[in-house]
This record gives sequence, C-alpha cells and structure tokens, in this order.
Amino acid sequence: MKISAQEEYGLRCLVQLANLSENESLTLPQIAEREGISVANAGKLLWLLNKAGFVSATRGTKGGYNLSRPASEIYLSEVIKVLEADEIVNHCDSYKGVLETCVHKGDCGIRPVIVGLHEIVQNALSQITLAQIVGEESRVNEMFHQIQGIHRTIEPQSISSN
Repeated sequence: MKISAQEEYGLRCLVQLANLSENESLTLPQIAEREGISVANAGKLLWLLNKAGFVSATRGTKGGYNLSRPASEIYLSEVIKVLEADEIVNHCDSYKGVLETCVHKGDCGIRPVIVGLHEIVQNALSQITLAQIVGEESRVNEMFHQIQGIHRTIEPQSISSN
C-alpha cells in the first residue's frame, strides 16, 4: 500500500487540529505553515475534511478550523476513505495496458492478493483513532503493534538528519 500525498497531508492537518485545546482553532495559513504545504493545498484538504464532517470552519477574526467531533471518535479508515485517490474496486481498470480491459479480467491470481492486502490495511486502519496517533512516535509505534493481527516483520530504519 502506498499512501498518497493527499492522504498523508490530510492526516497531518487533522493531527494539528487534534493537538488543540478546547475552544482553540487554527487558520488555514497556520495549518499550511505548520505542515509545510501551500495554503491552496491545505484549503483543498480542509474543504474535503469539512465536507466529510471531520472538521468545522468558523468565519471571522477569531475563526479557524477545529475538529467536528472528538479525535477518539475519528477512525483512520474513515479519513483515508475520504482522501483516497484510488478505489480498489477499479484496480483492474488501471492495469489494462493498451487494451480496453485487462487480459486477466476473467481469471486472475493477482487480484485476490491485492484485494486481500487492501482488506488487511482497512481492518488495521479501522482500529486506530486520530487520538491514538497524536503524541510521541515511540508511544504511537508501541500502540500500533499491539493492534490484533499487526506484527512487525521489518525493523524501521532510522531517519538521519544530514
């Protein structure tokens, strides 16, 4: 599974809002600056998240964005579904080559693996709330690996700052 830039930045915008105290909000330029993205990109993401009911926007001098519901009630599977660029149901249509349909459309050994992996990822994301990914990386990493069915097979690589 490859996470798209839209999914990554959308989640990061939500984490910014999840870190706020009650009655606090962030403006679009503040969110964009904190995440290192353009105001236009942040605006598009927050429009999608607002339309889906994850965030609320308040106009005016004291306005800004905040979460529409508690972070503990927002599941990552819901967010990814809204921000997802690719639909798994159209997977075969993306790999038809120069033909009108995939040559394996009737009988394919790849499709069940791709669909199965997608289901595993969706299941994991449906067990993780926005509140659970707010905080220190080590704590989030520990929580993530306690979710039923998720086991680490590859150790994470350290990110070096050169």
